[in-house]
Amino acid sequence: MLVDSHCHLEYEGLADRQDEVLDRAREAGVGAFLNISTRREEWEAVTRTANARDGVWASVGIHPHNADDHVGLTLEDLIEATRNERVIGIGETGLDYHYDHSDRAAQRDLFRMHIEASRRTGLPLIIHTRDAEEDTLAILAEETASGCFPALIHCFTASPEFGHSVLELGLSISISGIVTFKNATGLQDFARTIPAERLLIETDSPFLAPVPHRGKVCEPAFVGDTAAFLAALRTESPEELGRYTTDNFFRLFAKARRG
Repeated sequence: MLVDSHCHLEYEGLADRQDEVLDRAREAGVGAFLNISTRREEWEAVTRTANARDGVWASVGIHPHNADDHVGLTLEDLIEATRNERVIGIGETGLDYHYDHSDRAAQRDLFRMHIEASRRTGLPLIIHTRDAEEDTLAILAEETASGCFPALIHCFTASPEFGHSVLELGLSISISGIVTFKNATGLQDFARTIPAERLLIETDSPFLAPVPHRGKVCEPAFVGDTAAFLAALRTESPEELGRYTTDNFFRLFAKARRG
């Protein structure tokens, strides 16, 4: 079994054909899905989908792009939303200085709020970081020193130095279909070095379709293509990589239950 540890089933391109998308993924050997939210108004939808469909779980969180739209959000709001039994993670959250869709200080404050929610609930933090390695690492190091929390960097595209630093802090790393892109040689080199016990895989559907699906709407079924490419890169069998990345998912997201 494979797990798509990060997909957006409520996004355009997937939301209007969820049954078809999930059926196709299951036929491809994908047995579990983490449906990620990026704004508060999505929380009800992601939990409703998770409650209605076998093997689907949900996260609650605010993407850094949307920080400016959630100035009234409280820590208690975030923690309360995790009480649904199908909510197994907090995020995605983090910092994005590439587009600067939200004020950077607001992003940092919201990131710290999500970290505290993770610390209090024990649910893993799902982190997005782009062009913000220094601040992301500084906040993670400072917050870890104040009390541990489980976390992973999703859709890893950062520098190897950042990657090794977050691994030293105890985080896991999730690799998306970007690793299959011809120009992703740096990511490919780093992906070879990630310890097996810290590696997860994802699609980030409906974005970032891997080779050979470039140009298409990405679907959770495509996680198999990423897994096969990554296994070859690491000189492992697809079955071996599938087994330990699935084990890693259920160990990290311990609130989830194997089907």
